[in-house]
Amino acid sequence: MKLIFAGMCLLLSSGLVFGQIPPGRSLGQNLYLPIYSHIWHGDMTDNGERAKTLVSVTVSIRNTDPVKSIRISSAQYYDTDGKKLKEYVTSPKTIGPMGTYELFIPRSDDTGGSGANFVISWKSDKPASPPMVEGIHANLPVGRAIAFTSLARPIPDE
Repeated sequence: MKLIFAGMCLLLSSGLVFGQIPPGRSLGQNLYLPIYSHIWHGDMTDNGERAKTLVSVTVSIRNTDPVKSIRISSAQYYDTDGKKLKEYVTSPKTIGPMGTYELFIPRSDDTGGSGANFVISWKSDKPASPPMVEGIHANLPVGRAIAFTSLARPIPDE
């Protein structure tokens, strides 16, 4: 019985290890990052309206490679309907090893809506560790603060 239990523990722990394998090196990718200009909350009013809270967003692009630089070639911002609103990177931006590049959408800019997103394109001359890309959303008034993150995911190549 102890042998069966030990074998099951080993099997289960192996699955956890395989689930944490970092992504392989790459020459570049397109990444999809969901962000929110605002969040809906509360109950519907008698008029059928929802309460919304505006949030600012910091897009943090972190080069996770300890040796190689990467280049951000594009950061396209789309609204809830999929309409391109803005290109945030007008010329390629190099991020050195372990460096970070940030974009910012102020709380007053709610043009993206609750379904806004970025498509961020990065490249490297030699295979590099993919960047970690997060959206950090915040509204921090005294007494009722909210903050949350969203994570980017690769868009599959065709």
